[in-house]
Order: sequence, then C-alpha cells, then structure tokens
Amino acid sequence: MMTRDAVRAGARRPAGRLVGLLVSLAVGLVVLPAVPAQGYSTYLCTGYVSCQEKGYSHAGYRTAGQQMWWRMYAGHNCTNYVAYRLVQNGMSPERPWSGSGNATNWGYAMSHLVDDVPVVGSVAWWKANVPGAGSAGHLAYVEQVISPTEIIVSEDVWGGDFHWRRITTSGTGWPSGFIHFRDQQVEAEEAPVITGDVAVGETLQATTGSWRPAGTTRLQWYAGNTPVPGADQPTFTPTAAQRRTRLSVSVVATKKGYADGTATSSRTRKVKPGTLTTLSAPAVAGTAQVDQVLTATRGSYEPRPEQTSLQWYADGTPVPGATTARLRLTPELVGADVEVREAAVLDGYRTSTAAVTGGRVAPGVLSVTEPFTLAGKARLGKTLEVGRGTFTPADAEVTYTWRRDGEAVSGPAVGAGGRRYSLGEGDVGSTLELLVEVERPGYETHTALLGTGGPVTTRSTMLVEATGATRKVVADVSVSAPGVAEPGPGGTVRLLVGQREKVAELVDGTAQLRLGRLDPGTHRVRVLYDGTDVVRRSRQVLRVTVPGK
Repeated sequence: MMTRDAVRAGARRPAGRLVGLLVSLAVGLVVLPAVPAQGYSTYLCTGYVSCQEKGYSHAGYRTAGQQMWWRMYAGHNCTNYVAYRLVQNGMSPERPWSGSGNATNWGYAMSHLVDDVPVVGSVAWWKANVPGAGSAGHLAYVEQVISPTEIIVSEDVWGGDFHWRRITTSGTGWPSGFIHFRDQQVEAEEAPVITGDVAVGETLQATTGSWRPAGTTRLQWYAGNTPVPGADQPTFTPTAAQRRTRLSVSVVATKKGYADGTATSSRTRKVKPGTLTTLSAPAVAGTAQVDQVLTATRGSYEPRPEQTSLQWYADGTPVPGATTARLRLTPELVGADVEVREAAVLDGYRTSTAAVTGGRVAPGVLSVTEPFTLAGKARLGKTLEVGRGTFTPADAEVTYTWRRDGEAVSGPAVGAGGRRYSLGEGDVGSTLELLVEVERPGYETHTALLGTGGPVTTRSTMLVEATGATRKVVADVSVSAPGVAEPGPGGTVRLLVGQREKVAELVDGTAQLRLGRLDPGTHRVRVLYDGTDVVRRSRQVLRVTVPGK
C-alpha cells in the first residue's frame, strides 16, 4: 500500500509528461526515461539525503552521478544510475552494446541476458509505454528479492528524484523482465576448514566458512574428487574406504535472490590407516537442555577392544565425575557444547577415540500458561495495573519495570510491588509501558512488554468570552490542560453559529474568532476545541445577542 506522501507526490505529477529527451551523441543515441508509474509499489524513501538518513544507500551516486556512465546522461536518470551501479559491481566502463541507450532498448540489445527471475544485482527493465514506464522505458537496480512476486529496487528518475521502492506482482507495474549482467552472488569471505586427526575411525570437523551475505549452506565431503555418499554434515569419520585418499569439503551457500556461492577447503594429507574399525559409532540420545538427561550408547569395534571408557566434555573440558553413560545437565552447563568421548583400548593397538556431540546446552524454558495483561486507561489521574500471569516452574521470580518513553521510572507513582502505576501530570504526553521479566537460574528469561497503545492524555478546560457586535460575534477562547506546560496546548478551535463556522489555531493556548454577517438577534453559539493526541476535546454552548447596529 502506498504512503500518503507517495500518493500526494504522484498526484502532483502532470499526466502525459514528456518521458525522455533524445540526444544525438557521437557515441550513440540516448533517450532518458520517464518517471515510473507508482501503482502497485510502495516508495520507501525519496532523495539522496532522505534515503541515506533512513538507511537506504545511493551507493555514492549523489556525487558519481555528475559523470556520464556508459554514455548516458548524467544526473537524475535511470539509465545513468543503473550503468554506474553495474560498473561499480565490476563491469567494464564501456557499454556492452552499440546503438540506442534508451531504457527500453537495454532489454532488446541484451535479450540473451533477460528472463523473468529477479536476482539481487540484476536490472529491472520496463519496456516503453507499459505500466511503470513511459515512451523511453525504465530501469531500476534490484536491491532485495523478498519473493518471486516482491522485490525492492533503487532507481533514479529523469525529471524526478532518487528512490527506493517495493514492487509486487499484485498489479500491472511489475517489470517486463530482468537483465542479468552481473548478478550478486553469495561470496565466501573465509573458505571451509577441516580440523582433526586424518585417520580411519577419527572424527573430523569441518566449518562451513563465512559468507557475505549470510545464507543457508550445504556441505559435502569428498575423498579425492569423489563425493562421499551421505557425508553432508560438519563431522565425518573416515573409514577403510577412504584410506590413502585426501579429504576435502565443498560448501554451497544459498540465499533467496542471490546466485549460489561455492567454496572448497584445502585437501587434507592422506588418510592414515586406523588401528580399530568402528562398527557402530557411539551415540547420544536426549535433549540438550537444563534439567534433561543425555544418554550415551557405546560403540562397537573390530578387533574387539579390551575395554572402553566414557567421558563427558563441556566446551572441550572434562566434566568432573561424568564417566557414566548418563549426564544430567545442570545450570552450570548452559551454553556449553557437550560431547561424550569413548576410548577403545587394545593392547598393541593405538587407542581409538570417538567423540559424539550432544549439542549445545540450552536454558530451560519457562512456560507461561496465562499471559500478563495491563489494565487501565492512559489518562491523567488513572491507575494502570498489571494482571499477573501464570507460569511454570512456579518458583520463578517476577520483576516489573515501568518505563516512560523508554526510560525506567520509579517513585511514589509505582505501587503494589511494581504492579500498579498512578498516572500524574509528569506522564502527560509520554508513552507508558511495563517490562515484565520472569527469571529462574539456568532458564531463559521470559519477557513481556505491555503498552497502553498511545500517549497519556489529559482533559482540557476551555474558557470562552463571547460578545455580540454589529452583525457579528467575537469569541475570545482560552484552553488549558493539566500536565501541559505553559504557554498552553495547541490545536484547533471552531466557532459555529447555525451552519456558519470559523476556525482558528490556538497560539499559546488562546485564540480569537470573529464570525460576521449575522442577523440581529440572539444566537446559539457553539465553541468547540478539537483537542490533540494528548489533550482531549471540550466544548461550550452560549447565547449571544447581536445588535442591529
């Protein structure tokens, strides 16, 4: 849905505006495109400075736009802006085709790069004379792909201004296609890394690397140049099948709207033969959460070891006394990565150790069966009160923090152990909210932020002195409101006599209204104060005699 400002801005643009200028240059003909239609799109910002302040970058075009890119006109111009972004992404400063530089011609000249799939870094392209473009077409730079039917673009417009806007397929303003010059792809900032002892029966650990932007990763282990079937997790234990091969990990990173990125780790040294073959790896069952129990199942080996032993670890450090198959997770283990290691020992063989992760220990979860509520009206003199919810475990502690405009408040206004708050004059015009925190050691704190839905309001008192003069009524109005600092509230006051009306704005809480061309006699006079977001309205009705002369 468009914002009110966007609707007004669109309404001010004259229909049938000239959509481009033809300029004959020595290097080719360039037509500058029109302001795009605003239907089915939402303008997120307008103007270099305003967009920058709202977090929407112009990528330096405010200055760079003074230069012609790909022989397009400098300044506010969709083709020059998009050409600049493509050059900035690494393309040649020379336009990749000859002939017209009109926006509509881009898609035809580069038709082999056009499809209907939006990708970050691709060019949204509108043909000429379609919804969203004028007779020269239009271009925009795809900044985000929310879904196949919703995108966010940045654009500069000939005869207009720089924008970011959201476009959906819900109407007829969707681009004619997308030109894939140099799409943005997920890029590896750090390659995957394999750690561990490269030997049969030993568990290796692989990272997925780091990626820009962050996305979803898929991992595959390789032995030589052959993928290992089913080896798609961060840990991998070589078997006899991988002896004398070098291992690597290939990671594919995906993110909606971006081309996939791929990175491969360095190859390990050749896998050494193991002394013991794991027939069945040890396993861990249970939920890694406070007050839960993890249970380890021992593995089996060939040849059969003389003995096996278990030891639980937290963040790589042995848990004292945790040498049995069961580990109760205490609050001290919150946040630790727990694993169990089984050592298999056989005389004359190298000890084989297998480690199995039990997961990162999560805090316990406080279950709130009935939510906390906030009752009362946000009015001066009223009291706000929280309704206590119910939760388990029931011995958790509850704290209440009242906040005025985001800042904690205390004092005599807070009562009943923090459950009540009496609204005073100092609260008028501010937003009151209550932060509820339910806490228990080893458990995740439950928080609830309860608000009043608006600022604290106050009543208004209106004093009116109305007198009749020759064929007119003159009313002096004064409005005051508790909690509103001097010189007084603002807002609109209206003087009504029958169907006649006079409107004025309060200045320092006062206003004078004159309503003329009235017949002589006694008139019913109404004075209405419309109030503000903070000060509630009030009214007075008087009878005023208007003399004939």
